[in-house]
Amino acid sequence: MKLSVPGAHRISPRGATAVVAGLAAAGLLAAAAPAVSAAPAAPPVSTRPAQSAPAALAAPDIPLANVKAHLTQFSSIAAANGGNRAHGRAGYLASVNYVKGKLDAAGFTTSVQQFTSSGATGYNLIADWPGGDPNQIVMSGSHLDSVTSGAGINDNGSGSAAILETALAVSRAQLQPAKHLRFAWWGAEELGLVGSRYYVNNLPTAERAKISGYLNFDMIGSPNAGYFVYDDDPAIEQTFKDYYAGLGVATEIETEGDGRSDHAPFKNVGVPVGGLFSGADYIKTAAQAQKWGGTSGQAFDRCYHSSCDTTANINDTALDRNSDAVAHAVWTLSANSSGPSGEVFETVDDLTIPDNGPAVTSAVTVSGRTGNAPAALKVGVDIKHTWRGDVVIDLIGPSGTVYPLKSSSGSDSADNVIATYTVNASSETANGVWRLRVQDVAAQDTGYIDSWRLTF
Repeated sequence: MKLSVPGAHRISPRGATAVVAGLAAAGLLAAAAPAVSAAPAAPPVSTRPAQSAPAALAAPDIPLANVKAHLTQFSSIAAANGGNRAHGRAGYLASVNYVKGKLDAAGFTTSVQQFTSSGATGYNLIADWPGGDPNQIVMSGSHLDSVTSGAGINDNGSGSAAILETALAVSRAQLQPAKHLRFAWWGAEELGLVGSRYYVNNLPTAERAKISGYLNFDMIGSPNAGYFVYDDDPAIEQTFKDYYAGLGVATEIETEGDGRSDHAPFKNVGVPVGGLFSGADYIKTAAQAQKWGGTSGQAFDRCYHSSCDTTANINDTALDRNSDAVAHAVWTLSANSSGPSGEVFETVDDLTIPDNGPAVTSAVTVSGRTGNAPAALKVGVDIKHTWRGDVVIDLIGPSGTVYPLKSSSGSDSADNVIATYTVNASSETANGVWRLRVQDVAAQDTGYIDSWRLTF
């Protein structure tokens, strides 16, 4: 996990484009978006009926011994390369090559994406499992770099090893999920989420929209472990909570690392995110020690960002449980296609967005439903715009409650907003008029709402 001080490395200035060959090799590039033009005439609002999907297969147990074997390899790599696996150091590239070799042998399609940070070349490793719906991608990621002071076995060899072994379990099972599976190991996270930001910033908006969920695993074997679940996307969060409930293990909402790990760039562009965390330098309370064991009054990881973050700095029970939770989420969330799983209310009436002007609203009327809206209401938007960083988007429920979907960002240089957001709208009556409110908050760029939809 990166340091708590802000350190984001801005890769894409306004108007710049930078896409490396590794993206093309991973099949991540899409055709350039067409120029924004006047909004054409619109067909009427439509709804699509629900369809059922098959039940998910149970995930296999992830062997703890295999996960720890990967940690031993990371430790050996660090020892042979100056004691660390940090960005720009030989130990990091050796770690990439180790993981890539395992994945290549297991039948994954891998690519290495290069970027530059602090005067050194960095690397993201992307691995795609063949098959599954390419328009619905379940993506799991962990940062592979350490800090310069040590081998980084818990931070973040633990997450990297767990998703590697989960990927290898996918291969052993010859899994054929409904959704496409993608795994990623990020570079330069410790310098400010540089690798994951670079990936997201250089991913075309149409490709971003295909990621139905991004799962992040950063520090999941802390020696004085807690069991923390990200409270971002409700469906992903519930998937993890259900797993731990089945073990009889209580969980808490993750707050220590919020915005400090590689899920943040995905979340910032509307990709549903979730993940697990076992704690860093926050102090375990007496209540947490009673609930989870361990020592109150001590940090969850006293070796956080230190030279003692070695293979001795791992809680086997936490690593074992969390690795199995990774597999459970990958199997569960990729099993069913989410596209046709609910009733859709949609408008394709185009609406111009004034440049640096007042907000506009587009309405969808929902009828024929019973009860309240779901806790995981899907809001799909297709906004054509020449500078998406200027665009602020909110959903307004029938009660008038505002649900923020996207804020403005001076560093978001891509065009168009084509994304699906998840909203906990369970306090809203489903039937009624729902509105999408969009505002362009800066000058010199134009756009319009092409279409938007609610999936119940």
